[in-house]
Amino acid sequence: GDIGEEEANPPVAALPPAPLPRRLDFSDWPEPPLDRPAPRSGPKVGGVRTGGGWRGRWAVPALAVVAVLVLAGCSGNLGAPEAVTKQGDEFTTLWKGFLITAAVIGLLVYGLIIYAALRFRRRKGDDPTKVPSQYQYQVPLEVAYTVVPIVIVAFLFAFTVMGENRITRTDPDPDLTVQVVGFQWQWQFLYVDEQVDVAGSAEVTPELVLPVGRTIRFQLVADDVNHSFWVPEFLQKRDLIPGVDNEVDMEITEPGEWVGRCAEYCGLDHWKMDFTVRAVPADEFDAWVTEQQAEGPGGGP
Repeated sequence: GDIGEEEANPPVAALPPAPLPRRLDFSDWPEPPLDRPAPRSGPKVGGVRTGGGWRGRWAVPALAVVAVLVLAGCSGNLGAPEAVTKQGDEFTTLWKGFLITAAVIGLLVYGLIIYAALRFRRRKGDDPTKVPSQYQYQVPLEVAYTVVPIVIVAFLFAFTVMGENRITRTDPDPDLTVQVVGFQWQWQFLYVDEQVDVAGSAEVTPELVLPVGRTIRFQLVADDVNHSFWVPEFLQKRDLIPGVDNEVDMEITEPGEWVGRCAEYCGLDHWKMDFTVRAVPADEFDAWVTEQQAEGPGGGP
């Protein structure tokens, strides 16, 4: 009854060997045409073709043309409002300087990106195992793209400080001083030396008459809450804060009529705080002052 070793572990039949993979035979494939045009590209550098076609050569000039056309559609102020004050012209100069600097840098960056993407792209026939020359660092290049932005920012900072100083500079002896009083919800304009008072009310919109070509000092006073003296064409806005002395000098450069308003929410009827500005030649302003003085203290529209 004992089971022998051979009967307990019968031999396993050997598996047949796996067939070898069949070699592909391309001998019957057709030959490529000999007159096929070669791709328009230049010599290889580091495995990448550097010759361009028209795309690589014309990318940057085309981008520059587009930029010129876009800028040509802007006004002479490059989108900034037309200023009617000497200080507003200083602001426009700042705006142009910053915009042109930003446009030049933007065109340079996007031009280089598009140029590199088109000129050094992989093309048909390039060896996919080869890559351009690789460098761990490029000290001159790294120094350049670190120093140049610092110089640009420093220049813009100095440009801003000088422009801001010219805009906020006050004359030690202004030609005219006007005290601007903001209250809920109207304006009062007191010509200090001339003793002319122009006050608005719920029914009357006050008119601020100013001379062209003279330095005007505005003394800004708030009677109750915060207000903001704003004439858009002046390209300046100044806050009236209770308990804070605030003043600004302006010189109007051309005659005209504009609308001023309060630019700080000051309560329920904030929307009613409008006033008109009429800039006239100096002799016409003097005649207006004489007329207002003849009406007596407090005379005026």
